[in-house]
Amino acid sequence: MVKKILMKKKEKFIKIYDLSVSKVLLDFINKELLPGTSITKNQFWKGFNDAVHYLSPKNKKLIETREKIQKSIDTFHLDRKGKKFNFNEYKVFLKKIDYLKKSGKNFKIQTKNVDKEISSICGPQLVCPVSNERFLLNAANARWVSLYDSLYGANIIPETKGALKGKTYNPIRGNKVITYARNLLDKYVPLKNKSWKNLDKIPNLINGKLNIELKNQKQFIGYRKSKNKLSSLLFINNNLHIDILFDQSGNLEINNPDGNQDPLKIHDIFLESAISTICDHEDSVAAVDADDKVLGYRNWLLLMKGSLNSKFKKNGKIILRKLNPDREYLSVKNKKIKLHGRSLLLNRNVGHLMTNPAILLKDGSECPEGILDAFITSSACLHDFKRKGNSRSNSIYIVKPKMHGPEECSFTNLIFEKVENVLKLKRNQILCGIMDEERRTSVNLKECIRILKKRVFFINTGFLDRTGDEIHTSMEIGPMVLKGEMKSTKWIKAYENNNVDVGLSCGFSGKAQIGKGMWAMPDLLNEMMEQKISHPLSGANCAWVPSPTAACIHALHYHEIDVFSKHKKIKKRKPANLDDIITIPIEHNHNWSQDEIEKELKNNAQGILGYVVRWVDQSVGCSKVPDINGIGLMEDRATCRISSQHIANWLYHGVCSKKQVLEIMKKMAKVVDYQNLKDRSMKDQEPYQPMSGSFEKSIAFKAACDLVFHGKYQPSGYTEPLLHFNRLMKKSV
Repeated sequence: MVKKILMKKKEKFIKIYDLSVSKVLLDFINKELLPGTSITKNQFWKGFNDAVHYLSPKNKKLIETREKIQKSIDTFHLDRKGKKFNFNEYKVFLKKIDYLKKSGKNFKIQTKNVDKEISSICGPQLVCPVSNERFLLNAANARWVSLYDSLYGANIIPETKGALKGKTYNPIRGNKVITYARNLLDKYVPLKNKSWKNLDKIPNLINGKLNIELKNQKQFIGYRKSKNKLSSLLFINNNLHIDILFDQSGNLEINNPDGNQDPLKIHDIFLESAISTICDHEDSVAAVDADDKVLGYRNWLLLMKGSLNSKFKKNGKIILRKLNPDREYLSVKNKKIKLHGRSLLLNRNVGHLMTNPAILLKDGSECPEGILDAFITSSACLHDFKRKGNSRSNSIYIVKPKMHGPEECSFTNLIFEKVENVLKLKRNQILCGIMDEERRTSVNLKECIRILKKRVFFINTGFLDRTGDEIHTSMEIGPMVLKGEMKSTKWIKAYENNNVDVGLSCGFSGKAQIGKGMWAMPDLLNEMMEQKISHPLSGANCAWVPSPTAACIHALHYHEIDVFSKHKKIKKRKPANLDDIITIPIEHNHNWSQDEIEKELKNNAQGILGYVVRWVDQSVGCSKVPDINGIGLMEDRATCRISSQHIANWLYHGVCSKKQVLEIMKKMAKVVDYQNLKDRSMKDQEPYQPMSGSFEKSIAFKAACDLVFHGKYQPSGYTEPLLHFNRLMKKSV
């Protein structure tokens, strides 16, 4: 009710059919979204009106089912408090309340018209907030990324023996980059009886044949010429392209103002990097009203039209950034080759929980936000059908998060059917990515996929959200293990393996993506290089990265690992055990010291506050937030969910006290204030308002505390309801 009052003070609503639509949203749809499509205003609004009033009661019932199931689980644990936990009894109970579904016969997915970026190219995947046009352009253009730039700026090249990054180009570091890159060429495009390190002349090309012999000649795909001189050579490895750019004049090396120091005159090496990008309306944005939603919708629309651009100042100059064109080459047979110049863009809608005051239904209730997202983001894709700048197969890719079990997957299918009817699309033209990040989906993943077998193009695991739900679901049974120990628990290993096992058994290999989660430390790419190879080794044909540079570095893992060969081996292993997945990560005999408890609380509190203050005060849904040790972490709502649920769990079970937590929250607020006031990236935001100046008046501090002290009572442990409420409060002030 408060949410509505706040909105009504600011918004003008227009009556259309049974809907009250914010004028901001109405104007966007009528004047920007629909013109240029075959869908009239009347067709859209009548269709949407009928669909949303049909779907909303079903949406509400599903949320009520979540609450009912959670109450049943809470009661089960409360009734057995003080007794030894009986696992078999627990498993029987989960089946009885329909939490665990009976697994049906084996089947294969039937998804059609999937672009090759999804089906046959394994590589990094970016996730980018749809509200930030510069980030979106960077992500879309990250299909091709400079290896030289990436290596030069990353900690993969140590700053030892004179190899400092510095403020100006350092030729010592440049030489290390060149050596590293040559070694990679030897590894992934090896020459016969030679090394790339020993070449000192630009190769000749005669009648489409190189004067250097590759171990595998099929790796040579094509070339480009400039002023009748060879300017680039195109190779392929594990279905990923490598473009070596040559500088015949010798004075254009990337970063180097003094000319080309590479004896081979390699100007740069561009790697095919971010194969796909999720443009996110969910966890990485702060969208609480019509203005916020239209900002994201407009950016997505302009991406689909191919006209998104951004002007900004850099080093005193105005820079215009826009979408990269496709890349053109000549093949060995002198025929034209055109390669996609941009990442394949997917759209993550919001889940089923939240509503948005941008549209009010006939009973005065807010429109379910996920239904609104589906209609508008799909409508925007109609513009791409004509130009095929994104999907070459005219498919719409929507990633659907936070679904709880097969019934909610079925509801998503129903939403998409309604959208297809209104927009006059073919059945199953809207494809669906299933985020495996809620416990009831994990344990019924096969049946979730079965429901969407004609639409599914993607499944993935999300450690943070999944852990948040793990804690909340079993809140009543006891205190959870330390957050840092969670990754080594039995359930999470089984969960990660099960996602791959089920995906492969359902025929995902060569047809759909099996993904893994985010590397959250964009500055620690050497560590990423060492650790994230585990994702392609696990069978993931895509995995999340936080930046174009990280995408370029992670792409090296897919040059190293043939994921489709891995799939063949993984299929032969014993599938993950369901019993392991439902093993609850409680600490049975905890004897943590006060120092250990305080350290854990500080870590969690600092992460919550660092994220929430930017979300509530400045509408920043995703950014590089310093952790308690000053290491920049890419934070979104998932990290906030696990941290708030972890403290809430410890509070409930008496591991810590409310007084203790409040004191730590105040201490950490001072730390966060200091970090944000020193953070140069914050200069483009609204002036920062310290929480510690007046804790009682800080809406952000209150929101962070509410997430902790009322965390047990938040639906599924989600942070959205409290964050949305407090952001609206902040905007009204």
